[in-house]
Amino acid sequence: MHKWITFPHREGTCSKQAHADFPDDAIYEREAGRSGFFGPAAHFHHQHAPTGWSEWQGELRPRAFNFNQVAQASQLCPWFVPHLLHNHDVKIRVWKLAQAMPGLVRNADGDELLFVHQGQAELFCDYGHLTIREGDYVMIPRSTNWRLEPTQPLFLLMIENSDAAYSLPEKGIVGNHAVFDPAVLDVPAIDEAFKAQYSETTTQVQVKRHEQVSVITYPFNPLDAVGWHGDLAVVRLNWRDIRPLMSHRYHLPPSAHTTFVGDGFVVCTFVPRPIESDPGALKVPFYHNNDDYDEVLFYHAGDFFSRDNIEAGMVTFHPAGFTHGPHPKAFQAGREHKKTFTDEVAVMIDARHALQFSQAAQQVENPDYVYSWKQAAE
Repeated sequence: MHKWITFPHREGTCSKQAHADFPDDAIYEREAGRSGFFGPAAHFHHQHAPTGWSEWQGELRPRAFNFNQVAQASQLCPWFVPHLLHNHDVKIRVWKLAQAMPGLVRNADGDELLFVHQGQAELFCDYGHLTIREGDYVMIPRSTNWRLEPTQPLFLLMIENSDAAYSLPEKGIVGNHAVFDPAVLDVPAIDEAFKAQYSETTTQVQVKRHEQVSVITYPFNPLDAVGWHGDLAVVRLNWRDIRPLMSHRYHLPPSAHTTFVGDGFVVCTFVPRPIESDPGALKVPFYHNNDDYDEVLFYHAGDFFSRDNIEAGMVTFHPAGFTHGPHPKAFQAGREHKKTFTDEVAVMIDARHALQFSQAAQQVENPDYVYSWKQAAE
């Protein structure tokens, strides 16, 4: 176990608690924390916005990518779309599919988490048949055979948990049924649609292992199960079934919205909720140094209340090592409590180890994003 050096201390003029009742002469709070939002932390009160830089040189900077524009995202096999952000724990891609896959695929490197940004499809896999639609998370365990038949063109965010398994977060004192009740999780069924696809037709399975693809040919369709039992399966969760934790007096950290836990990263979901109503409570995400994690946000739908000029299908990337937080207009709107409800839906991936971004991601980067805090203030 890691034992932190802890010594709670107060210095100068500061608030009594984090994220509330700031000093009148220092309205900008900055949190410097370790181990995501679970380790020791210090809360600074500044006279100027911590994101108020005038110039930036070097590679460590906030970035924005438009994943709507990724070249080679349209493929019949997901293993041929490019990685966009990745490390040895997690690989992030987008995949567009408008027609039925000609065969099956299998990921032998790790669990696959699909988030359906757009579209609808019929999923057929070893466990049966499942209809998936916009807003669904679909967790596919490692080495599962599967294929998709779109009924509406698909735009999928793919989050691979490399060489590991997904789990649900510990919910602690709020209990197992908070955020979402496991009873809302759906699994595939051995139904009539699944039975109808039994066949003696030659079928190929494209298996990915160590980022190389092997092809296995069967003289029949291997999705021929007549039944199964156990506690391992493909599972589906729609963001509309998530009931977020809320506090009217305290702005909860992103970790309170964790949906899935990977090996070396977490996947969080931001969904519509009331904004904090207490007069002294912070009403937008706080400025923070998340110095042990890289943060990736995929914007799915709604009004992204802490960001300017961000559209659905875009991604922001805030690497560890600098302070980030709301854009100036959003910060001011929060102070004035102009909104009482946020209607954004976004997927966040927090990675413990540094993420690399590929050439495919660089091709859709907005190089001016680093200056968007300054531009919005002018």
